[in-house]
Amino acid sequence: MPSSHIYPKLHNAMWPGLVGKEEGTDHPPIGLDRMLELTANARANGYRFEGVDLFLFHPHIDPDASDDAIRAIGEKIASKGLAIGSLVAPVWPGTVGGSAMGSDEDRKNFVLAVRKACRIARILNDQGVRSYGVIRIDSADSPSHWAADPEGNTKKIAATFREAAKVASDHGERLAAEGEICWAGMHSWKVMLDTLNAVGMPETLGFQADQAHTYLYLLGYNAPEHALLKPGYTQEQFDAAYKKMTDALRPWTIDFHVAQNDGSVHGTGSHDKTGRHCPADDPHGKLDIVRTAGYWLQGAEDRGLRHICWDGCMFPNAMLQEQKTWNTILATMAKVREGHGWA
Repeated sequence: MPSSHIYPKLHNAMWPGLVGKEEGTDHPPIGLDRMLELTANARANGYRFEGVDLFLFHPHIDPDASDDAIRAIGEKIASKGLAIGSLVAPVWPGTVGGSAMGSDEDRKNFVLAVRKACRIARILNDQGVRSYGVIRIDSADSPSHWAADPEGNTKKIAATFREAAKVASDHGERLAAEGEICWAGMHSWKVMLDTLNAVGMPETLGFQADQAHTYLYLLGYNAPEHALLKPGYTQEQFDAAYKKMTDALRPWTIDFHVAQNDGSVHGTGSHDKTGRHCPADDPHGKLDIVRTAGYWLQGAEDRGLRHICWDGCMFPNAMLQEQKTWNTILATMAKVREGHGWA
């Protein structure tokens, strides 16, 4: 039965239906309606999902949709008993945005993508279907490009993030940069911390921690010099490494993705290889999901975090389409709230 904790709210991400999916392949996009259906129908031990986090690009959502069209999406989601939380801004080349360390035009488009996300957030907030969450960003470029000039490119990313954060602040929003090994200036725990400090706007721009991606931080996958663990590590070594990483990044953490990883990377479609998201009950998973979530959720209420979200990015379509997948995920998330939640 549900615990007495009502926070953090339990959300499901909608972008696993899009990221790494391509028309004309064996992994085509899964529409928003179907992702909402699977989310709304999930049940586990008296729990249900309480909300969703959205990806603001086609085919799910047109970032230039009219106010009425956005309100219609909000009404559809609310009709299923779901709230809306964090929104993913379309910051990548080929969507609205461009590289945060690219040309002047690229960086201008990056900020424009955040501005469009803030407009949608305002409509949903005014409608009453969204009352918490952040706008998620990344640098929209690769670690290999960044490595050509680490200091100069970090300065460019930080400057672009600052401009985007000013836009977000003007709209009453906060930005969360998702730490992930495939993104320039965000590809190791140490580099991510350097970028956050270079931006220097903790009240407006923070960190989005994903359990799968941050496990790869420990291994130093794209930054061996920052690895905190070596193969064959003991539980004691893991605990010390996890504490060091989370102690550094937790004060910045304003959005949190519950996830599992088996120590490998994965990429499909146009998405670069990044930390593989595994099923909640994957026998090869390296993380005690509930226990390690606690490291990130210490003090979460004080940082304004009101929900957690499962990220099943690049799950195979057959797995995404199976209701059991989401019931199992929901059960795991409920345990996270039971262990680390608040009233």
